[in-house]
Amino acid sequence: MLNNAPIVGRVELVAMVDAARTAGATIVLANGCFDLFHVGHVRYLCGAKELGGLLVVAINSDEQVQALKGKGRPYMPLAERAEIVSAFRCVDIVTAFDEPTVEQMVEAIRPDIHAKGTDYTVSNVPERDIVARFGGRVAIVGDPKDHSSTELIARVAGRDGTSKP
Repeated sequence: MLNNAPIVGRVELVAMVDAARTAGATIVLANGCFDLFHVGHVRYLCGAKELGGLLVVAINSDEQVQALKGKGRPYMPLAERAEIVSAFRCVDIVTAFDEPTVEQMVEAIRPDIHAKGTDYTVSNVPERDIVARFGGRVAIVGDPKDHSSTELIARVAGRDGTSKP
């Protein structure tokens, strides 16, 4: 993988983030399932990077994607989803988490900015209090929530009333 962001476990991630913070970097955390990529994912990750600093992307484990999205998901295993995310120029580090929420990841790396997509508002981000406790802030980035993997899957399968391409 030429010039891809490293894909690391939590222990290595914490060390990398601590080193970057010591060197003066702003730490930005984005997270998601990233099961089937669409332009909304690209805009979310680019928007997170535009906040500045080191962009860490935390990806839900296969088990957590299934719990969130239902049986048959994810369509791509974690290793493949992580490899795709790591190929984006805007991403600096990729990691995974197996907990139901990203709260433990927030606790571990204490991001200066926790970037969430436009399906949230600053007031309803579940991790906002944890981020604030460490002196960080929540930022909403990306385009309006007009794209979703679930809707894309339905369209391709012809379940949305349209015919297959």
